[in-house]
Amino acid sequence: MGKPSDPQDATRMLRLLSGRTHQVHTGICLVRAPDSIEALKHETTLVTFRELDEEEIRQYVESGEPSDKAGAYAIQGLASKFVTRISGCYSNVVGLPVALVYEILKKAESRRQ
Repeated sequence: MGKPSDPQDATRMLRLLSGRTHQVHTGICLVRAPDSIEALKHETTLVTFRELDEEEIRQYVESGEPSDKAGAYAIQGLASKFVTRISGCYSNVVGLPVALVYEILKKAESRRQ
């Protein structure tokens, strides 16, 4: 899912996520020359939502938070109350798998030494 195009699209997305587990994927590509850092990696995190009722969805959409968020929710914001389970990297869901990026850079640094 991308970002919702309007409040109706955000409502549609949240209905799809309600009561289900979905996957959040992030791809990482780092390239540096001449010392060479190259990495094509990805991170996948599973996120489970509890069942949402129409009033909860309406109030959340009216908050404006979903408007610029992939999947129409911000796990670090008001939508945190919808999440019952997460399996994997939390920062991946927020936007960038920090631990993965750190691991890539750490390995690159150790190769330079």
